[in-house]
Amino acid sequence: MNKHSVQNMMQLMATRINSIADHISDEEVSHFIQELLNARRIYVMGAGRSGLVAKAFAMRLMHLGMISYVVGETITPALQRGDLIVVLSGSGKTRTIMEIVQTAKEIGGRISLITSNSESPIGKIADTLVIIESVRDSIPDESMEYDTRQMLGEHRSFAPLGTLFETAAMTFCDAVISRLMEITKTDESALKDRHANIE
Repeated sequence: MNKHSVQNMMQLMATRINSIADHISDEEVSHFIQELLNARRIYVMGAGRSGLVAKAFAMRLMHLGMISYVVGETITPALQRGDLIVVLSGSGKTRTIMEIVQTAKEIGGRISLITSNSESPIGKIADTLVIIESVRDSIPDESMEYDTRQMLGEHRSFAPLGTLFETAAMTFCDAVISRLMEITKTDESALKDRHANIE
């Protein structure tokens, strides 16, 4: 069994995220950003590790001055027609998430899905999708190919549970915030003013 340093594993993951970024659609990103800019209120959600990424994204949206909530928190208000729900789900078919999305759709909410599965049940009812590719590219170096297969869970898991979706989604969400800062001409000092000061 090959052994790798933590730094080497980080580099492998970074290489994969670079490849993922190359395959994300400009059009999908543009539509997603427009949904964020048009929304009066933004709700975010995800299950498990995707849920943690969603919470981080909601926090950054708040720092940007947008009204954002995390679905399921006790202080989250009722969804209203025209509000936006941003869903992070690699599979796009987590049952609990799907039920909430269906309810939100019935209320008149808009759905943006960040996923690896465009053909998923949530993907089929979402208003906008951003596909974070799960298909690996061919790599000329055979040893690198083996490491990538390991990392993607095609053999023994290299990244925990064989997925980089959440890591790529976190990077994507932070990049979206950076782009929104440019669009809204918001500098970092404004974000700092909204940062928690009673921690």
